[in-house]
Amino acid sequence: MQRIKTALSCMFVVPCLFLATALPLRAQEQAGSQPASSTASPPLNYEFFKAKVEPVFLNKRPGHARCVTCHTVNHAPLHLVPLSPGSTTWNEEQSRQNFQLVQRVVVPGSLESPLLTHPLAVAAGGDQAHGGGKHFESKDNPEWLTLKAWVFGATQ
Repeated sequence: MQRIKTALSCMFVVPCLFLATALPLRAQEQAGSQPASSTASPPLNYEFFKAKVEPVFLNKRPGHARCVTCHTVNHAPLHLVPLSPGSTTWNEEQSRQNFQLVQRVVVPGSLESPLLTHPLAVAAGGDQAHGGGKHFESKDNPEWLTLKAWVFGATQ
């Protein structure tokens, strides 16, 4: 009796799984749309992050602490790996960890990414709060433009 129940379950489950995967593809073909991957934002580039974005987190700006000072010890959405004792930059393993961590505050291809809005002055389109102050007074700031370039898929 148990074998019959198992066989009947399989006869029901397998076609359901097939339909669950085939119907969305068929609907997409009928609508004439492209697969989602062709319209997705470009991926975030690790080499650009390591060479251009990480230095932004290390730079000292007048009237502000460096990002690394607070964002290695806090529990905010933007968290960075602490620098090794005596180091002024991250090693390869730490940079790869940072790359993963920082993606939590990025919506690829979006100006609404918290990485862009949080440190930006409210008058320039930033959000209301940032305990470390507003590091960028305008969207013309070269460091903010670096962050933006990465969020929008820059590779060089």
